[in-house]
Amino acid sequence: MSGKIVKVSGPLVVATGLSDANMADVVRVGNQRLIGEILTMTGDSAAIQVYEETSGLGPGAEVETTGYPLSVELGPGLIETIYDGIQRPLEKIMELSGATITRGVEVPPLDRTKKWAFQPVMTPGTKVSAGDVIGTVQETAVVLHKVMIPPRMSGVIESVSPAGEYTIEQTVAVLKTDKGETVELDMIQRWPVRIGRPYKHKYTPKTPLQSGQRVIDTLFPVAKGGTAAVPGPFGSGKTVVQHQLAKWSDVDIVVYIGCGERGNEMTDVLREFPELVDPRTGESLMKRTVLIANTSDMPVAAREASIYTGITIAEYFRDMGYDVAVIADSTSRWAEALREMSGRLEEMPGEEGYPAYLSSRLAQFYERAGVVECMTSEGERRGSLTAIGAVSPPGGDLSEPVSQATMRIVKVFWALDAGLAYRRHFPSINWLRSYSLYLDALKPWFDENLGPDFLQQRERAMAILQEEAGLNEIVQLVGKDSLSPADQLTLETAKIIREDFLQQNAFSDIDSFTSHDRQRRLLGLILGYDKLCRSAIEKGASVMDLFEIPARDRLGRAKGVDVSEYLAAYDSIYADMTKQIEELAAKGGLDV
Repeated sequence: MSGKIVKVSGPLVVATGLSDANMADVVRVGNQRLIGEILTMTGDSAAIQVYEETSGLGPGAEVETTGYPLSVELGPGLIETIYDGIQRPLEKIMELSGATITRGVEVPPLDRTKKWAFQPVMTPGTKVSAGDVIGTVQETAVVLHKVMIPPRMSGVIESVSPAGEYTIEQTVAVLKTDKGETVELDMIQRWPVRIGRPYKHKYTPKTPLQSGQRVIDTLFPVAKGGTAAVPGPFGSGKTVVQHQLAKWSDVDIVVYIGCGERGNEMTDVLREFPELVDPRTGESLMKRTVLIANTSDMPVAAREASIYTGITIAEYFRDMGYDVAVIADSTSRWAEALREMSGRLEEMPGEEGYPAYLSSRLAQFYERAGVVECMTSEGERRGSLTAIGAVSPPGGDLSEPVSQATMRIVKVFWALDAGLAYRRHFPSINWLRSYSLYLDALKPWFDENLGPDFLQQRERAMAILQEEAGLNEIVQLVGKDSLSPADQLTLETAKIIREDFLQQNAFSDIDSFTSHDRQRRLLGLILGYDKLCRSAIEKGASVMDLFEIPARDRLGRAKGVDVSEYLAAYDSIYADMTKQIEELAAKGGLDV
């Protein structure tokens, strides 16, 4: 069915004669067959957002509806691929049209010619339901792709193709449905991006996502299947934090969405990830990564679709039983695209011009995260999807609508501080303004795996950092020397926590990633120094002498000790520290 354009307003096109079309249908616009999506319907008139540049379009041009909603193709070949916001493979497009994307180019998201080694795991005659695994494909060295029965399908398997090399369009199984229909199944699934994929049950997240970043894992942890936001002004290090999370998080799959960000930042990802080695698998990080690049110079409407494209791909891998992280950089740029399209639709604006449905759209995105029991009749299979979104409030103003709407939804808030970033303190997460609401849910895991003292140490470290903030105001008025020895020790311990624990060097192979056990031991070492010094001060030891013991220098360098040596090194530092502080305490007692 086709209609005619009557109005063009930037990426918004209005067409008439589409009475049989539906909301959210994908359409092809003009002679170049630009791809678009129907936003609103009024009679036979449709408002369409076009995902490509609309210059040259005018009234009278033809609009053809496909009859299908905006969907993604899911199957072998997703990993290591770089897509734009509507799942067009950018590398394939570059081969066809050069460095500049040609308008109207049609390239399938998944390679139709590549053959994959299919290994069947199901026998004919088996009764199956949605999510059951027909066979497997070793997609990369670290990802085993499970070819599953599509959602909302069930029946009996009539035949399964033998092990061998197949393209994704070749039949790998024949299913006789419960209605008696015969369906040939290939390796491709199609799913509308704005609808969450089904699951059996959603659970409370109880396992922490290990990022290797000490300020995150120890002070403000996020759970696997949880939600987190990284807000901060320009230049505060949002992308740095998200790159670190994408690199080192202990998940099976990472979907990184560059939503309206600068092209050079996506270029950094494309250059770094193939060279970086995953500490868990020893393989390149790209072997478990899907990239969606919709940079700020790309069409604004596709930016709005990009986060849905990314999270739908993530849900597909979650349904295989994998732990998946979706990293969106940034949801503010997505909200700006939403605002622009809302303005062109002449909708009633909400606060700061954003549409009234901003909060509900953000919630729809973040609520697709979670730990779920996947659809299958083959026993229990659990997967998790963790959603981490950056927020870029203008001027760092966290009272603006996108930040406020995000804060009401997510349970972890890593507030970035431009002042810390300018001092080259990375990750530049402000420990006084950030929070995590997962601590109670994660407590059993921490107690079992790291011991009950881990969270106690965390509480003690947070108390010291908060005391430091209060003491700094006094120091500015009357000077550091006027403080009591105990307060001077608090400032010194807080400095050690800030500089030698919270601050990390992304260019150091050792310091860039820190395991949970090493974090526990390092923080225990710092708080052990604080405890020993307080005891010595009570016995009359000089606070300045305590700050100058040789073990204090070793403590400052403890985070740089080689991974294979840190256990022995930390025990040695603690033994030296104890001996040197006890000697000063004994000397202080004699002086008294």
